[in-house]
Amino acid sequence: MNKNSIVPALGFLLLLSAAPASAKDGERAIVAKSGETVDVREVYGASHCKSILLAPPEVEVLKGPPELKLSVREDMVQPRNCRDKIKGGYVVATVGEVKQATEGKVSFRVKYKTKEGTRQIGYVYNVSLVP
Repeated sequence: MNKNSIVPALGFLLLLSAAPASAKDGERAIVAKSGETVDVREVYGASHCKSILLAPPEVEVLKGPPELKLSVREDMVQPRNCRDKIKGGYVVATVGEVKQATEGKVSFRVKYKTKEGTRQIGYVYNVSLVP
C-alpha cells in the first residue's frame, strides 16, 4: 500500500468507527409536557427533487403511550440535497393529559401513496412525557 491509498482508507475507517457512537448520541426522542404539540420529523416522497406523492403521507401508531397521538401536518418541506421545497409534511406528536412522568418508546410507520406504488417506513422513538 502506498501513502495515497492509506489516507482515504483511514478516513473511511474513522467514519465507520464513529457511526455507532453518533447514532447512540443522536437517538431519536420525543420529549414533551402535558398538552404540548411538537414536530417529530419531516415526511415526503421525492425523486430527482420532485414530489412523487399522490396523497399526503399517513401515520399509524403501532405501540406507544396512550397520552401520545401522532398525525401528519401537510406542509412544504425541503428534501436533503434539493434546492426547492416540495409537498410533504411533518409527523406531529400531540400529548394529552399526563398525570405522572412517563418514559417508554413509540413505534409507528408512515405510509406513502406514490406514483411508484404504496410504501411504508417504520420508526421507533424514545418518549419522555411529563405533567
